[in-house]
Parts: sequence; C-alpha cells; structure tokens
Amino acid sequence: MATAEDVRRIALGLPGTTEKPAWGRPTFRVGGKIFASLGDDDAWMGVKCPKEERAELIAAEPGKFFLREGHDDSYAWLRVRLAALTGDDELSAILTDSWRQAAPRTLLDAHPDPGA
Repeated sequence: MATAEDVRRIALGLPGTTEKPAWGRPTFRVGGKIFASLGDDDAWMGVKCPKEERAELIAAEPGKFFLREGHDDSYAWLRVRLAALTGDDELSAILTDSWRQAAPRTLLDAHPDPGA
C-alpha cells in the first residue's frame, strides 16, 4: 500500500519538482504547473490524465481510479486511491506520467526517463 509519504518521496525525486501547499493540501509542481496533489485524508492523490483516457481507466480499475463528481469534470485530472496501488513501481509510473504532462519541453528533453 502506498502512503502520502511515498507520494512525496517519489514526486520530489522527479526533476524540477517542488512542493507547495494549495487549498490546504500538498501539491507537487514542475515548471509552475501542478502535476499531483494529495487528498484531504491522504488516502488518495490527484494526477494529470487526459480526459479521453479517464473513463477507460476507471472502467478497468474502479477500485483504484475515480473522479470527484462536479469537481474533475472540466479538468484533465484523475484521482487514485493509494491503498489500491501495488507498490512503488506503480506509484512511480503514475506520478512520472503525470509529471511528463506538466513538465516544460526543456526539462523533458534533458530527462527522457525521469522515473528510472
């Protein structure tokens, strides 16, 4: 089971990442853009995810992925239940994918495999 501290450790290990509170919760940013945040009870995290991919992920693993109704509808964002993750490799893959969606091109070019 992944924890909030695992999220923090892995997110801050990605190039150019900083932690900054927003809405009373930790958020993780690259190039000034949020790519991950921790939920109110540290039981879930939010990550960037293209809108067209969300339904398929939720349908495939509804115990792992979800949306906050009325809040995530207009955003390219997905929620992930930390207890449903299988370990650091899965958590790292999800955070790295989200990081890639927010990172500036120069950072992406300099770090083609940031989660390795």
